[in-house]
Amino acid sequence: MILPEAQEIQSLIEGFGNNLPLYEKGVYVAGERYFVIKADDRSIYGKKDREGVCAVKTKQAVIVVHYPATVQPGEAAKIVEQLADYLIGTGY
Repeated sequence: MILPEAQEIQSLIEGFGNNLPLYEKGVYVAGERYFVIKADDRSIYGKKDREGVCAVKTKQAVIVVHYPATVQPGEAAKIVEQLADYLIGTGY
């Protein structure tokens, strides 16, 4: 299991409001740098070689998911976004 550091989480949270630093410097999760391919006020996606990370904001949480090279990026994003929609729908 890959766990992000507190500073990395803070950078993600700030990136939802101001994504320019993420596009310039990338996003870090568990000490690994990922090239940002999408960042807006709801979702941040990063890639490194064939693996990647997805971070999606709900009302009370940020879901951060790492997917390995064996998982298609689109499938990972779809599942994380659906989980976020469910949590938002339940008020979380």
